[in-house]
Amino acid sequence: MMTPAMLTGQSEEHLVTLTGNHRLQPEAVNAFLAMQAAAKQAGFNLQPASTFRDFARQQMIWNEKFIGLRPVMDAMSQPMDISTLDDEQRCCAILRWSAMPGASRHHWGTDLDIYDPDLLPEGVKLQLEPWEYEENGYFYPLTCWLSANMNRYGFYRPFVSDLGGVAAEPWHLSYYPLAQQAEHLLTPELLLFAWQDKEIAGFDWLSCHLNQIFKRFLTLPNGVSSSCIGSQTTGG
Repeated sequence: MMTPAMLTGQSEEHLVTLTGNHRLQPEAVNAFLAMQAAAKQAGFNLQPASTFRDFARQQMIWNEKFIGLRPVMDAMSQPMDISTLDDEQRCCAILRWSAMPGASRHHWGTDLDIYDPDLLPEGVKLQLEPWEYEENGYFYPLTCWLSANMNRYGFYRPFVSDLGGVAAEPWHLSYYPLAQQAEHLLTPELLLFAWQDKEIAGFDWLSCHLNQIFKRFLTLPNGVSSSCIGSQTTGG
């Protein structure tokens, strides 16, 4: 069972090394390595771009976006001018692409962002934007392979399409057997407890609207992840 500290990125006890600085839960590591080996057989160099992210890192990302030190993207992945936005507008704009501190799926050790460095054009920096993974994007062949095969290893895309909450993230994979447990354990009350004595930009608005935020940005619609049920394996 994941503890509140694990769920909110304030503990690393549930993690092991995947590769380099990338870490996941042991079962998720085994599943990813099995999927990675299958991808290699299919001609892809499947690699993690981001795995576990702790509370402090998510807090820094969130706060810097809120005060304008990091770009906040609109629906077309273009930087927004947030200087005229109130707290509600800023929070909702940030939530399209970034989770609140303590509420990121990357805290759980079940989720990761992926890419294929061999498909990335020389001299081009990875952006983690939808156009890279969609039709005519350089990662589109990998997207197609994952769509056809990832469920066999227990993975799915939690943000497969834009439903008015989090924007579509075709690079973001989640290991269902563990992630679905964490989804049910994370609550607004637990998140508020994790925020005690922490500097969270927009706290006043966020704390008053957490129930609505959870429904719009954190709770997956029925059926989004159910395609994995019955077809998943532990990958090893």
